[in-house]
Amino acid sequence: MNTLNSIATLSLASVFSLTTISLPLFAQSASNAGTSKAATAPSVIRPGDNLKTDGLPEVPSELADSVRLYTEARGASMFSWHPKERGMLISTRFANSNQVHRVSMPGGARYQLTFFNEPVGSAAYPPNDDSYFLYTRDVGGNEFAQLYRFDLDSGKSTLLSDGGRSQNGGWVWDRSKSMVCYASTRRNGADRDIWGMNPKDPTSNRILFELKGGGWSAQDWSENNVDVLIRETLSINKSNLYLGEIAHGRLRPITPEDDEVSYGEAAFAADGRAIYVTSDRGSEFQQLSKMDLETGKLESITSDIPWDVENWGLSEDRNQIALVVNRAGISDLYVYDTTTGTRRRVENLPTGVISLGPWRNDNSEFAITIASAQSSSDVYSVRADSLEVTRWTESEMGGLKPESLAIPKLIEWKSFDDTAISGFLYEPPSSFAGPRPVIINIHGGPEGQSRPNFLGRSNYFINELGCSIIYPNVRGSVGYGKSFTKLDNGFKRLDSVKDIGALLDWIGNDPRFDKKRIMITGGSYGGYMTLACAVEYDSKIACSLDVVGISHFGTFLKNTESYRRDLRRVEYGDERNPDMAEFFEKMAPLNNAQKITKPLFVVQGGNDPRVPLSEADQIVAKVKGNQGAVWYLMATDEGHGFRKKNNADYQFYATILFIKKHLLGAP
Repeated sequence: MNTLNSIATLSLASVFSLTTISLPLFAQSASNAGTSKAATAPSVIRPGDNLKTDGLPEVPSELADSVRLYTEARGASMFSWHPKERGMLISTRFANSNQVHRVSMPGGARYQLTFFNEPVGSAAYPPNDDSYFLYTRDVGGNEFAQLYRFDLDSGKSTLLSDGGRSQNGGWVWDRSKSMVCYASTRRNGADRDIWGMNPKDPTSNRILFELKGGGWSAQDWSENNVDVLIRETLSINKSNLYLGEIAHGRLRPITPEDDEVSYGEAAFAADGRAIYVTSDRGSEFQQLSKMDLETGKLESITSDIPWDVENWGLSEDRNQIALVVNRAGISDLYVYDTTTGTRRRVENLPTGVISLGPWRNDNSEFAITIASAQSSSDVYSVRADSLEVTRWTESEMGGLKPESLAIPKLIEWKSFDDTAISGFLYEPPSSFAGPRPVIINIHGGPEGQSRPNFLGRSNYFINELGCSIIYPNVRGSVGYGKSFTKLDNGFKRLDSVKDIGALLDWIGNDPRFDKKRIMITGGSYGGYMTLACAVEYDSKIACSLDVVGISHFGTFLKNTESYRRDLRRVEYGDERNPDMAEFFEKMAPLNNAQKITKPLFVVQGGNDPRVPLSEADQIVAKVKGNQGAVWYLMATDEGHGFRKKNNADYQFYATILFIKKHLLGAP
């Protein structure tokens, strides 16, 4: 199964600790340099021309040297199996951004194949041809991913999509292995159509299904290549499935279009008369089920598991399914035999978060990527017969010792309406005495979830500065049932902010924490939550850090890219509705910025298509106009979060200075 989802909303596990994206060749300068007898000023790191700063102090070079241990870890993730040999393509970083590498055996050397400044988003060989692979790449984080063919013999790339302001990706191969269909917004920038082509012949590119809306994706081809299984995502809580008849370019619904049901990834069963699909029909959670295409009957395969099946993949012969279950943030892995109906759990895996990779063509094994609090992401394979686990990569930790990294604890508190809210707490070493300062880091989405993942740079704040970090999963988060996910929709938006208010009270009553030293931070929707908490709980916090956050839902919905707008309106509310527009005006952090009296740090990408630059510009201008203390960092070559290592490193240095000054009270 191809798991690329180009319409997903970003969820930042840690807004200042993204291990795969974050030391440029920053210019260093020193006053009175060159004179051995003259006193010299400390050298500083100058931001490159791509970084625009306002209100930030200079970054001393010695800071970069002292924190280098926390900036050099890298991770690896699975892209694709080699179609003929037991080798694979992976994603990892050796320079400034993640690129495609080849690994020929478990533990083998990583041989770099692409060398772009921009990261490669996805890559895969065709199922039966090792002469090329397909990949996607955007420019400056603008998320207008273009589709390319990389020829192994020449090392040259061929553009297969239009090269403009369009999103392209999520390809699936037909049964003859000669043609792909994929989703693209190239027709008008707003609607996501299904296109088809032979990648060896770019002139064959054509629209198979012209569609309305930004939530369409191709799932699978029928055995005779007559139909394409297509999903329409309308919100996190509602989606529809269709059979697309290629000959006529029309869709036939196979799920009731008026049902409030969320269908996930889908694929044809071996006999072609049924499909496998995840669905929350009749359940709080996403269950893996088999659906009869003639009757529509849905038979659950995982009804005994009270958690979401968040990822699954079908073997080439369609006789086995690998599936990942999200159990309160921890991943469990199973293999299901479609012929016998038996399910086996894969044991002896590191405890952490699993991303599922593809099956090999010979059906013998499948790949996974695992990350944990004490390990960056790495690639493993699992044999289908014995469930034997083999490690393929061992990514460098940059000198960090796994045993020195904090293991999170699951915590829970009651919110204003007695709803139970949970999160993960990371505590500093016992060498730090007394009540500890706290960083509350709120995930994006809002349909995201904080999980016990690798924190990367954020370990510095725990191990070296003695901060506790709490990652809350407020109402609206996924992983706790669909009813919980709906609790913040529309006019209930501020209820999730109140969940953080309850957390502040919980912190204030716990002697482990210093309630006078609390910082709120978050990215994307978590950035909105940061700004909202800075407004609502100004007296209870010391400072706040907003990364690519929404400052006014009305202006956000008007300016976010058109292919996303309708999907976001379902979650946040429709700004064209007068009542909702009035609500947005009343609750907008932008319109209540006079209440923000504690220092604020805003980080933004200049090319962000999701939360536009204007959202950051306007809140910074408003706080400055109120004579508030505000730092601003903007990267002209980034989008929804900093992906290039040089930019993410500078953001990290600035964040350290902000925390030391405004949270810890250091000079």
